[in-house]
Formats: sequence, C-alpha cells, structure tokens
Amino acid sequence: MDEIPLSAQFAVLAVLFVLSGFFAMAETAMMASNRHRLRHAAQEGHRGAQLAVALLAKVDRVISVILLCNTLINAAAALITGHIALTMFGGEKWALEAGTIFVTFCLLVFSEITPKVVGATYPDWLTPRISYFLAPLLRIAYPVIWFVNLFVVALLKLLHLQAQAGHEAPRLTAGELRSLVLESGQFVPSQHRAILLNLFDLEHITVDDVMAPRGEIEAVDIEAPIEEIRAQLGTSFHTRVPVFEGEPGNIVGILHQRRLLSSALAGELDHDALRRELAEPYFIPTGTGIYAQLQFFRDNRQRMGLVVDEYGELLGLVTLEDIVEEIVGKFTTGMPGSSAESSWDAQGAAIVDGSHSLREVNRALGLALPLDGPKTLNGLITEHLQDIPEVGVGLRIAGVAMEIVQTEDRRVKTVKLYRPAAAERTPGTS
Repeated sequence: MDEIPLSAQFAVLAVLFVLSGFFAMAETAMMASNRHRLRHAAQEGHRGAQLAVALLAKVDRVISVILLCNTLINAAAALITGHIALTMFGGEKWALEAGTIFVTFCLLVFSEITPKVVGATYPDWLTPRISYFLAPLLRIAYPVIWFVNLFVVALLKLLHLQAQAGHEAPRLTAGELRSLVLESGQFVPSQHRAILLNLFDLEHITVDDVMAPRGEIEAVDIEAPIEEIRAQLGTSFHTRVPVFEGEPGNIVGILHQRRLLSSALAGELDHDALRRELAEPYFIPTGTGIYAQLQFFRDNRQRMGLVVDEYGELLGLVTLEDIVEEIVGKFTTGMPGSSAESSWDAQGAAIVDGSHSLREVNRALGLALPLDGPKTLNGLITEHLQDIPEVGVGLRIAGVAMEIVQTEDRRVKTVKLYRPAAAERTPGTS
C-alpha cells in the first residue's frame, strides 16, 4: 500500500464511506418500508416492488449480507485510515489515536446517521430501487452467508432461542385499519372515508338501531271500510305497506301497491282483492346485526322485514334502504314531510324530533348520548324520568341539557337540545 499515492488512498477511503452509508441506508429503508404498499405495487407489476417483497420474505439473509458488507467496508476503512495517519505523521504516538477519531467521526456522519435518516425518511421510494442491487448481491454472497449462519444458528441454539427464517408483515386490526382511514387525508375523498368508517361499525349495529319503531309504522287495517283503505293507500308514500287484522301487532301480510294498480283502475278494489295480493310477512329477530341482515335480505330476496322480540311481539320495521343508509349516509330523497338532519343554531340550540334515533342525533350534532338502552330520544328521556314529562320540563343526560317542547300521545314529540361544552362532546366531532 506504500506504493499507492496518498490521494488515491483518500479516494478509496471516500468510496468506502459511501458504500458503508449505502448499506446502512438500505438496511433502514428495508426495515421501515410499508409492506402493504409494497405488496400492492408488486401486484400491479412493479418489478422493484416484486424484488423487495421477495427479499423481505427472507429478511434474515438480507440483513446478513448487509452486515457482512458493512463490516468488511468499515474494517477496510479503519485499516486505510491507520495507514494514512502513519504515512502523514510518521511514528508520532498520537497518529493512530487521531486516525481512530477521524474514521469514527466520518463513519458516524457519512455512513451511519445521515444515510439512516434518509432511509427512514423515504423508505417506500428507496426500497424498490435498492432491491435491484441487493437481489443479485444476495445470490453472489449466499455461500458466505450460509457459512456464517451455521455459527449463528448454533449460537442461538446454545441460548435456547428460535431463529425465524422469514419476516411477515403484521396483520392490521380493525382499530389500526380505522386509524389508517382517518389518516388517509387527501388520498381518500371525505365521502369515501365516511363510508369506510361506517363499515367498521356494522358489527356493532343491530336492526333495533335502524328500524322504524312500531308507533311510526304506516299500516293498513284489513277490517277497515274499503273507502277508508282506498283513501289511506292513495295518500301513502310507501310501495310496500304492512297489513294487520284487528290490532296493529297482528300483521297478516305485506301489500305491494303496484300489484293493486290494475284492480284500482278497473274499480274492483275490495277486501278480497286486497287479501289475494298480500305477501307473506318477513320477520326478523330483535338484536340481529345489520350486516347479517343485509345478507339475509339478499338470500331471501326481501327488501323489508318486521322486527319481533322473543315473544313474537312487533317492535318495528326495517328496510334494505335503512341498512344502506347506515353505510352510505342518508339519501336526499324521501317522503314529503320527513325532517332533515338537525343542526345547532347561532345560540347553540337544536330542535329535534323525539322519534329520531339516538345514533342519528349523535352523528348529526356530535353528541355522546348513551346507546346501550333505548334507541330513540323519546325513549331515552322517558326512561331517565321514568314518566311522561310535561311541556317545559328540563333535564340533563350525558352532559346534554334538554327541554321538552311538545308531547303527544303519551310520548315526547319535540325536544330542544343545548350544545354542551367541547369536552363533553364526542371526541373527533364538531
């Protein structure tokens, strides 16, 4: 080495620092890369991503070859630095110490800290490109890696540790997926993000949460005079109407109004014609999850079902549209007279119909009213007071101040809610 000019030795040393930095950056980038993003790019045919996925499947060998090359390079850099120090300063006692300090500083700055920061900052961009270099290097150095690993495996066995040959990306939990959707930002439109978030909640929602309560079901009494039935059907905004006999809970069938069109036009609409057109009612047990019910609707070719309890008592009615709205949000169309979502006014108050479900109220107003009991605002208030309140009565539930505005037929019809303090509202809502 004495015959090699000093400038050439400095040039070789600089190249060694660059190579050491490259391997340090490669190791950090490979470990910090997003496995799911790489798999997606590989499935779309990106060659670098395909190589990266293959390398990460045998990450122990990749780390071995990186460490092998880095160790050899650092040792060579220390040797050359010592030779340069002796050449420049002769036999001075402090020459080797100065060379050690110099090579340590250069390795830290140029071969460790800087490249690892770069690798950790841009892992997804670097990993597919680095893989073009690491893949053939791994094949070339495989015999050496195999020989070194013999001693590594033997040492691990002595320490009673189990070596894992591959590395699999951890599977994401529902909570982690939810966090990814929330942090997707501009990559996922807000409307799509809301639908994805609603999908995560499906397993916690039952038909009781989305059904129309029994008191709000528009039904036809088959025993009523035919003129009264004609008038009711003529003003109905529903294509399918439950039909009961005697009492509202005794549902005998579902009437599809389109099937009556020809009879009505011919003036032959009577009780017998109504009974002939009745379809069998479809009953749903209370507590059925809406995701399972969506599948049941599909399998049974149904669009509407009647929710009943364990005793067969009618609780409410749920439609396919109710479930779809729970996923994609409320449709803009609906029957005339239906109230829009409530919102806070300038004074921090909101007028809400007592029949609205608590989930809708929470979503529209950003509240945290309890959902483990009654499903409607009326039910929550009457359960809390254990009585039918009078107009003007005020109360507070879950930090939300309320005032009864109107009662009708032994139920709370209209309630005025007051916006709570920010700390009392549902986290993440406004």
